[in-house]
Amino acid sequence: MVLPLASASATQNALVALFVVLLAAKIGEEICRRIDQPPILGEILAGVLIGPSVLDLVQPDEVLEVFSELGVVFLLFMVGLETKLDDMKAVGRTALNVGIMGVVVPLLGGFALGQALGESTEVSLFIGAALMATSAGITSAVLMSLGVGSTRPARTILGAAVVDDVLALILLSVIVGISEDGGVSISSVAVLLLGAVVFIGVVAVVGSKALARYPKALTRPAFSTTGMLPAVLLCLGLAALAGEIGLAAIIGAFLAGMIVAETKGHTDVEAQIRPLYAFFPPFFFAFIGMEVDLSALGSTDALLLLAGLTVLAVLTKLMGAWIGGHGMVARERMIVAVGMVPRGEVGIIVAGIGSSAGVVDDELFAVIVGMAVLTTLITPPVLRRLTT
Repeated sequence: MVLPLASASATQNALVALFVVLLAAKIGEEICRRIDQPPILGEILAGVLIGPSVLDLVQPDEVLEVFSELGVVFLLFMVGLETKLDDMKAVGRTALNVGIMGVVVPLLGGFALGQALGESTEVSLFIGAALMATSAGITSAVLMSLGVGSTRPARTILGAAVVDDVLALILLSVIVGISEDGGVSISSVAVLLLGAVVFIGVVAVVGSKALARYPKALTRPAFSTTGMLPAVLLCLGLAALAGEIGLAAIIGAFLAGMIVAETKGHTDVEAQIRPLYAFFPPFFFAFIGMEVDLSALGSTDALLLLAGLTVLAVLTKLMGAWIGGHGMVARERMIVAVGMVPRGEVGIIVAGIGSSAGVVDDELFAVIVGMAVLTTLITPPVLRRLTT
């Protein structure tokens, strides 16, 4: 079969883009490993370098976005594989407190900043929503690279990040509702909350118990000689289902990993998934860097706003998570607080929603994206110092 010329050209362009992004990300990772820095720093900075803001070698198009989404999905699936349901239950209350306070304090801080700048209620709420976000993928990757991905602080961060995602989903639905029709239905918000709680509860508890009872379930299908393919199907299926009900796909992927972790052969599955983990996540981190638009930050006002927003983002998250982590020892409490700082792709998504809704202008969009990237870049070195 011969592809039409246009289709063949599009395919060739996509292949070139994938090659350039993966090569640049791996070179960035190699450099950071050689100078004893977290690998994801190199992957993000590589994205900035090859993206539209610097060399303009690659545009962040839909193909790269899909690979980026797959990257964070397999990243959180891998994290879930190293997490047991009982481990999450052990930090449940602390994670809930960290998640709630890690949302409330940044939200209030962002809203106050917007009001002080003379912005509307809708814009102020969007700033608050961008600050309350947490990127579980960023922190998880750093902690896994340091070999502490299954520790109590790591589990607390993951649990709190899930709480953040649910609360962010609800707040964003409220803000978009206000900006589009001037109001929002309480019943729709209640349905979103109920759907999120039911999905997480049913999948985590029922799914884990089902596979714990039938530990060889992943190796029973005749089409698979190992548990890898059924595990990947479960991961993609739950990620897609989470997206369908309005949750982040990474929540479904993380829950899928937790379910598979209850099976007898989960260590074999983990080993088989590692090539996917090595291949896809670099696209996720490089894509974050490619989203940065340095040209929109050319004015002094924009740079000052970026600096102020970044400082506020760090301080409010540290304060909220520190308060929520009451009862933990000081060192673990600080690891959790720092681990909640990076906004990563979640902050960028919030900014994108605000831009598409006509609430956030180009300059503020660039400032929020810049804040998300800066908080992502400063977190890994601090986490490394705290955990080594």
